This record gives sequence, C-alpha cells and structure tokens, in this order.
Amino acid sequence: MTAGLEESSRVGDLPAFEALMRRHERLVLVTALRLMSNLPDAQDASQEVFLRLYRNLGNLESEQAVASWLYRVTVNVCHDLRRKRPALAPVEEAADVAGSGPDPQQGAAQAERRRVLQMSLRVLSEKERAALVLRDLEGLSTEEVAKALGSTEATVRSQISKARVKVKDYVERYFRRRP
Repeated sequence: MTAGLEESSRVGDLPAFEALMRRHERLVLVTALRLMSNLPDAQDASQEVFLRLYRNLGNLESEQAVASWLYRVTVNVCHDLRRKRPALAPVEEAADVAGSGPDPQQGAAQAERRRVLQMSLRVLSEKERAALVLRDLEGLSTEEVAKALGSTEATVRSQISKARVKVKDYVERYFRRRP
C-alpha cells in the first residue's frame, strides 16, 4: 500500500478507503468462505471486517499491519458468526471467488477434491480450522498465523499438525467408502 493511500484512508478519504478495501477484499472473502463454508455468511463476515477496518484504520501503521490485522479480525468475526448462526448449506468451492475456473477435463475431479476438503474442515475445532486455513490454504508463515490468532508458534504448529491428521483421516475414509 502506498503511504498516500494509507494516509488518505486514515483521514476519511472514502475513495482511498475503497481502493484499500478492493486491494484486500479477496483475501478477506476467501478466508471467510473457507472458515464459514458458505458464501452468504462469508459475505456478512467480510462486510463486518471492513467496517471494523474503517473504524480502526488510524491504529494500523503499515500494509503488513493491515494484512495481519485483517486475517486476525476475519478469524474472530467468523468465529463470532458461527456461534450466533446455524450453518447454511456449504458453498461448492472457495476457488470460484479466488480465481479462474478449472480445466474442463479436470473440473469434476477438482470440484470433488475441494468439496471433500471443505467437508473435512468441518470436523476440526475452530482453532484447528483457523490455523490450517491460514497456514495451508492462505499461505501464511507459522509466525504470521500465530500473530493473527494471538497464539504462540508452538501452539499453532500443534494445531496444524492435529488438523492435518484429522483432514487426512477424513479424506482417506471418504475415498475408501466410494464405490
């Protein structure tokens, strides 16, 4: 983020804030979608995250601080919404929001893998799910995940390890049961 865009956003320049929001909207929506498992709840979470960003922008010092803050707040908002609302039917995939469509020959297999992965995330605890999504799906370092979750790196490594084992077991059971 340029210093001018950040500074303009801080002093209430709405077009500058909109540009800042557009820069980070995919990050927030895809993360929320992976945590919430359905698009309407993910969109609600994203809206709440950006409202909080607008209110707290003056407290953030840099682009890196904004991105880290957004991950942390997205996880917290999703956690709060999951406690308040019953889950809706899951969205087919976060990849539709994230980018381009699959190769037609591989489309069905990729869609099934994404669906199974999304189902496997439901067997994880909130903390395991958040750690795994941020580390393995969003690509954050263990240190960044620990900061985003307000935890230690050792705790995050443990949560990720447990989550990977649970996901692997779920996927193996799923594909063994298939005819």
